[in-house]
Amino acid sequence: MIGSGVFLLPAALAAFGSISLLGWIISAVGAATLAYVFIELSKMLPGKSGGPYTYSRDGLGDFAGFLVAWGYWVSVWCTNAAITVALVSYLGVFFPILQTNVILSTGVGLAIIWSIVYLNTRGISEAGMFQLFTSILKITPLIAIGIFGLFYIKLENFFPANISDLSNFEAITATATLTFFAYMGLECATVPSADVENPSKTIPRATYFGLGLTALVYILGTSALMGIIPAEELQHSTAPFSDAAAIMWGPWAENLVAAGAVISTLGALNGWILIQGQIPAAIAKDKLFPPIFGKENKNGVPATGIILSSILISILMVMNYTKGLVEAFGFMLLLASMTALIAYLFTSASYVVVSIREQGYSKQTAFRLLVASVAFIFSIWAIAGSGAEIVYWGFILLMAGLPVYVWMLVKKNREKNDQT
Repeated sequence: MIGSGVFLLPAALAAFGSISLLGWIISAVGAATLAYVFIELSKMLPGKSGGPYTYSRDGLGDFAGFLVAWGYWVSVWCTNAAITVALVSYLGVFFPILQTNVILSTGVGLAIIWSIVYLNTRGISEAGMFQLFTSILKITPLIAIGIFGLFYIKLENFFPANISDLSNFEAITATATLTFFAYMGLECATVPSADVENPSKTIPRATYFGLGLTALVYILGTSALMGIIPAEELQHSTAPFSDAAAIMWGPWAENLVAAGAVISTLGALNGWILIQGQIPAAIAKDKLFPPIFGKENKNGVPATGIILSSILISILMVMNYTKGLVEAFGFMLLLASMTALIAYLFTSASYVVVSIREQGYSKQTAFRLLVASVAFIFSIWAIAGSGAEIVYWGFILLMAGLPVYVWMLVKKNREKNDQT
């Protein structure tokens, strides 16, 4: 969840004022309901990898599962391209030549991608250890600023609470939608479920602890920044955490936070490259995606799927550094966010079907329906908050996967007829 966005998001929220802290809290509640849905489904469908795809397909059928997997897969590799761009940008603090030399910065980005790809093809345990290492390092400076920054707060910087032209309700809605994107990834512990030891305990712990710690880091960090830096300055900052660190501890702290940003994006890239192999592998095993994506290497990793997805990331990297395509790339990243929300939407609906099928009607049924309804409504709300244009193109992007579904369905039926 904690990638590159947290280092810039406080600046975007500053345009609304301290009322945006309520947006963080509301989006955290929405994320918690979705986390509950994913955790409960992981218990009801133990040992099944694929996360959103598997859960949607089990409750709503093949077509729903395919749409979720297609959209989620596209979302992941588009996001990975953006994370890599952000990583190279942060490296530019230490190596200024990366900010001016297009060829070198592109080469460094591609080298980073394929180094992480190699690590992930070695096995999930190796990728997991690297993820643990980078997670500890990346949250340390964020927590430090969030906690110690409270001693540097000036209360007058929080007022007026709403400095935007929107009403309080509109401002809270806008900031809740904006901040929710920072929680994307809350479902990732369920994706490699079959490779997790004791998943009935490990997945809930990982999800709840990860979400709780992330929410704490986000809310504390944003509160500290808004209290340290006046809103009119914060909203124009290109490195708000670095600016706050410089105010608190001096110029040397800027480089420390920049290093934290590099580690954060590196860890996020590692985690999402792992996921980009698991999703297509799960759907390929169900014969709804080309079988090459399900092929595993000697380490039990769907390496082919990771490699093919990484080729697409590399293409987007080159596109991003091509003059005239930067805006198109940013637009594609917004589409990636919207298609990820589709997965949450379908999973929330599937939870109702699976829970009633697996556990019947009981005293807990009403509670499950309530949680599923909140998660479903929140997902729709977040999708609507993406904007009409993004929703329009997101729908086109999802429908572009139909030919693949038709092809695999025809192939599947042909094999069935041959057997009979």
